[in-house]
Amino acid sequence: MDDRSGGRLTKDGIRIHEAADFAGMHRAGQLASEILDEIAPLVVPGATTGELDRAIEDAVDAAGAKSATIGYRGYKHASCISVNHVVCHGIPDIGKKLKDGDILNIDVTVIVDGWFGDTSRMYVAGKLPRKAERLIQVTHDALMRGIEAVKPGNTFGDIGHAIQSFVEGHRMSVVRDFCGHGLGRVFHAPPNVLHYGRAGSGPVLEEGMFFTIEPMVNLGRPETKVLADDWTAVTRDKSLSAQFEHSIGVTADGAEIFTLSPKGLFHPTYQRD
Repeated sequence: MDDRSGGRLTKDGIRIHEAADFAGMHRAGQLASEILDEIAPLVVPGATTGELDRAIEDAVDAAGAKSATIGYRGYKHASCISVNHVVCHGIPDIGKKLKDGDILNIDVTVIVDGWFGDTSRMYVAGKLPRKAERLIQVTHDALMRGIEAVKPGNTFGDIGHAIQSFVEGHRMSVVRDFCGHGLGRVFHAPPNVLHYGRAGSGPVLEEGMFFTIEPMVNLGRPETKVLADDWTAVTRDKSLSAQFEHSIGVTADGAEIFTLSPKGLFHPTYQRD
């Protein structure tokens, strides 16, 4: 693991960052969120996921930042765009046109002055179907329940339990095959942040930990499969899937969100009159 960050490591290998590091994470998170704000008007029926990715790459370049995903394990794009039953890691495609009612998650990670800003949110092309609207709302609210569980002395199991119990209470399922992760001056670091689990289990949260919470929620069963491209994960039962992601830091009394939308566009129902 890259050791350029200050602070110390816990016995679980989780880095405890210093107070000054929060500013760097805010700058990176803010840029990622601004880019997702900028492309919102482009998500319309007839647009292609490849065109959206090109706009994201151009925005990263214009900001003088770097995409964390271009070149990562051979990946060639500045975003992952996951449509309908794609759970995560959908590859942008210039031939993939959005249809009216399609829902999509767009995931962007940028590097600003060595700090990684990682966030994703849901969009809809055209009119949002009622079934998809309910899925998106539950997924968004599950993320916020997870963030509410973040404070020193609680555990990572408390985060997962808050998300899982909320989602399953709405008769939906939490994906188990993918999870959140630590970040800072590295893209992925300990811990794995599970979106399910038992309250009181797992490492104890400490002030200065940085990580993502990014629950993936399916209308059907939780099982996924990865396609032959070795990236795209889909629901096995072809049910709709949704995801929201924030990068956060643990503070003395809770959580600081680094990736808030500057324009208040994090939830796709902002499009309504």
